[in-house]
Amino acid sequence: MADSNAGHDIEHFRERLLELRAEILDLKGARDDSAATVHLDQSSVGRLSRMDALQQQAMAQNAQRRAVQSLGRIEAALRRCEDGSYGFCVDCDEPIDPRRLNLDPTATRCIRCAEAHDG
Repeated sequence: MADSNAGHDIEHFRERLLELRAEILDLKGARDDSAATVHLDQSSVGRLSRMDALQQQAMAQNAQRRAVQSLGRIEAALRRCEDGSYGFCVDCDEPIDPRRLNLDPTATRCIRCAEAHDG
């Protein structure tokens, strides 16, 4: 791994990651309520209302899963900030373009390796 962060402002990205984590955690309470088990009185609620409630619950649960995944990526990026590996591609060990990190501060691969990995 390279000794310097090749111009990466680690503190800037660490602050962005902390802000993203705080935003996700702030929204967590609302998502938790929406994802809770749907309890409807079958006699007073129509079939379409039940279907709508179940669909909303499924969407909230999906959003909750994505939030947990995002938190995991953020925590991993924060650990990389601490151990000095943040900003370097996990595959080729080359610096990740700061423009890519600005778009996604949790990025672990340079664009070339990301394309090869996803492609």
